[in-house]
Formats: sequence, structure tokens, C-alpha cells
Amino acid sequence: MDKILSKNIKTVSKALLYGKFAPQDLVKSTLKQIDNTKDFNAFITITDKIARESAEKSSILYQNKKARSQLEGIPIAIKDNFCTKDVKTTCGSRMLEHFIPPYNATVCQRLFDAGAVLVGKTNLDEFAMGSGTVDSIFGVTKNLWGTSCNSTDFHIAGGSSGGSAVAVASGSCYGAFGSDTGGSTRNPASYCGLVGLKPTYGLISRLGLIPLVNSMDVPGILTRTVDDCVTLLNITAGPDPQDSTCVSKPFNKIRIPPAEQLSIKNLKIGVPKEYACEYLDDEVLETWKEVASLLENAGAIVTEVDMPHTELSIACYSILNQCEVASNMARYDGVQYGYRENEESSTEKLYAKSRSTGFNSVVKHRILTGNYFLLTRNYEKYFMKAMKLRRLIATDFDHAFEQVQMLLTPTTLTPAPLYSDFIKKSNSEQCSQQDYCTQPANMAGIPAVSIPIKLSRKKLPIGLQLLGRNFSEPTLLALGKFIENQVLFPHFVEKI
Repeated sequence: MDKILSKNIKTVSKALLYGKFAPQDLVKSTLKQIDNTKDFNAFITITDKIARESAEKSSILYQNKKARSQLEGIPIAIKDNFCTKDVKTTCGSRMLEHFIPPYNATVCQRLFDAGAVLVGKTNLDEFAMGSGTVDSIFGVTKNLWGTSCNSTDFHIAGGSSGGSAVAVASGSCYGAFGSDTGGSTRNPASYCGLVGLKPTYGLISRLGLIPLVNSMDVPGILTRTVDDCVTLLNITAGPDPQDSTCVSKPFNKIRIPPAEQLSIKNLKIGVPKEYACEYLDDEVLETWKEVASLLENAGAIVTEVDMPHTELSIACYSILNQCEVASNMARYDGVQYGYRENEESSTEKLYAKSRSTGFNSVVKHRILTGNYFLLTRNYEKYFMKAMKLRRLIATDFDHAFEQVQMLLTPTTLTPAPLYSDFIKKSNSEQCSQQDYCTQPANMAGIPAVSIPIKLSRKKLPIGLQLLGRNFSEPTLLALGKFIENQVLFPHFVEKI
């Protein structure tokens, strides 16, 4: 790999500013790296022409000392469920295989306005319904860790933002956006050895993010370092008058001091005992304890906290997820847009054939299940009870944050599983296990970040998760940077 591709955004930005190389050179190296790692299947669409044109524009701005931000000329990638003007946005589904949006998602527009260079749209589970990036019509995305290009079996990248994670981990870009509904950014971040941020609900606009579960979806950020994560957050966060779910209060840019100046003395950190569930891997548990001790030795006050509704959270999440999926997927009828079968004998047959062919089995299962929960005779029994339970789960966090400022938990229950083992279970079984620690944050709307800690005995990344109260991203990311500086995780695979 070209050495410059392994640097952080701040370093590369300075090098561009001082003319050590041009944005065109950076894009050329990035596109070459994408080609070198194409067997891992991180990308659905490579926007090489757009990238070169953007690099030319950035080069002129650097020459005239008019760089728009620290992201000027920096290659980034976007998950393929964010709308990008004049660029295919497929959601990894036959239903939207040829969909070309007429506008940019707010996240994308803010990145482009800041000078970021789009190198491609990344792979995902169909309509972001999964935790492995194994259900895309464009094939499975492979994890770089523990996997060779020609391997017949491999470790999964995590999902549903696995393509974005592998793009960043491979050095094909400096940062990428995913979406996070129940852990879809933090899960692949943990498996691929990255920083993965799920911001407070409403902090980043959802406009142009094709919805899965409107009440839980948030744009998520994947980078190699906390500082890079802060850079992307500062560019994209803040009010959006076109998104009624976005906060209206102005966003104050986050500034985290250098690692050597950070102190966590007397910071109160909670360890929820309920996250130590029966499927938690011994090495993950050991890592969790090690980092808790590390923080305590650094002056933090680490205490056990009680979150009694955690074990019920995944069932509650599943019901609400499927109900909103049933509602959101109703728009794909083969008439207005999306895949359309050549069936004209009746409108009903057109709908049925287009939807049965356009969606995969996972999507169809969630639609059917969600509609069952929403039947008049089932509405109170399932949907309303799940909504009440969601309030109790959010209250658990409120009570915890009355005692502590941050929570420390595992991100995933295990390091990245082998693909052959992962597909033995159904999509719902996979998600119920892999999202156990991540989806409660989406239910409550609070921010959470996964930080890579160390490699397992099999040389696979293990990540831990930090959670905080709403809009606590400055403290959350500062603590993440402190941990990052202490553990010094090796970000790159030795051989790709």
C-alpha cells in the first residue's frame, strides 16, 4: 500500500496544503488501491470520473490558497443507501438496481461542499437489513482481517455497513459513511478494527438516507482514528431545515486536545452487568475487563450499573424494526420507481410480481412479519407493548446516566465470525446475537462509538463501545481518543 494512504486526514491535508503532492496523485493512489483490493468486494460503484474531476477542482483551490476545509481533496466513500446525484444508489437490491437519484443526501452535499472527493458507493446488506454484508445482490463483502484474497472461506466484514468498513480498513479512502439502525456502523467497525460512531439521533440529517427504520436510522461514521471521526462529524452535523427529525440548535464544532493533554481523572464510567450475556466470547470479556482496569488506573471512577431491560431489548427492537420496514417498503410497488415486472393483467399482479422478484427473502420476511404485528387484532399485543418497552429501555439509560457520565460495553459478542459459520443461522438469529450490545443505543437515540482495542489470539480485531447521554459526543470522543492512545491498535493488516 502507498504509505500516504495509511496516514490520517490531518497529516494528508497538511501535505496537500504544502504542495508535497497534488489531489490528483492522491486519487490515483486511492483508485489503484481500490483495484488492488477489489476481491474483498467493498464497492458497488466506483466513481473514478467524479473523483478525478473533484481532484482537479481541489488542486486549483489549493494552488490559489482557497481550500474549503481540511477535507479538501480527501477521498471518502459513501454507503449505497445514501442518495448521490447522478450516481446509482442501489441499496444492494434488485428493486433499486438502476435507480439514479436527482439530488444529494444532506450528508453527501456537506461533504462535497467541504471539498471531499467521492471515490465510490459501498456494499451493504439489502436495504441495510443485516449484520454481515452477506445479503447484497452484488455479492458478499470480505473482511481483510484473517482473510486472503483467494480464500474459499473468510471472516465477515460485519453489517450492514461492511462495504464502508472494508473501504476504510483497506486504505481505499480516509473515511466513509454508513448508516446505523441497530449497530450497522459499530458492528463492522468492531470486526474491521475501526472507529465507528453512531451520533445522537437528529445530530446529522437523515435527508437522502433511504429509510429502514425512521425512528432509529442515523448516518454513521467509519474512520481509522478518533480525530478523523471528529473531522467528518464537524463537517456533516447540524441543523437541516429539510429534515424535521434533525436538531434545530446550531452545532458547535468539537475540538479534542492532543492525547497527551487528555485526563480522565474522576470521570464516572459505568459497566452494565447485563451486557455480560451468555454468548459473550471469553476474549471479548477479558478485553472489557482490561480496559475497565486501564481507565480506573488512569483516575476514572468505574462502577457497575444496572440496566434491567437490556435482555428484552432485542425482541422489542425486532418488532419495531419489522413494523417500520413493512411501512417503508410499501412505496416500492413497481409503478412509481424501482424494479417493475412485465405483468399487466392487473394492478394487483403487477405489485405482487414486482415485489416478490425485486426483494430478497430477508426483506420479504420482515415485510410480512411487520404487517402481521400491525394487524388490528395484533396492534396492542405487539406494537404498543414494544413501544412501552422501548420507553423502559430509554429510562434504563436515563437512570444509569444519573450515576455515571459514560458507559463501557462490548461492541459485538465475538470477533468476526467465519462466513461459513455465519450463514448457518437465519438473518434474524444473526442480528439478535450480533446486535445485542449495539441496538439499545438506537432505541434510546443516544450516541455510541466503537473503539478498536486489540487483536484476538486469531489476529482478529476486538472493539469496545462507549455510550453517553444525548449530545455528549465531545466527551464520548475525547474518552475514545484517550483509550486509542493507550492501546495503540495496529490499524493495517500486514498483508492484503
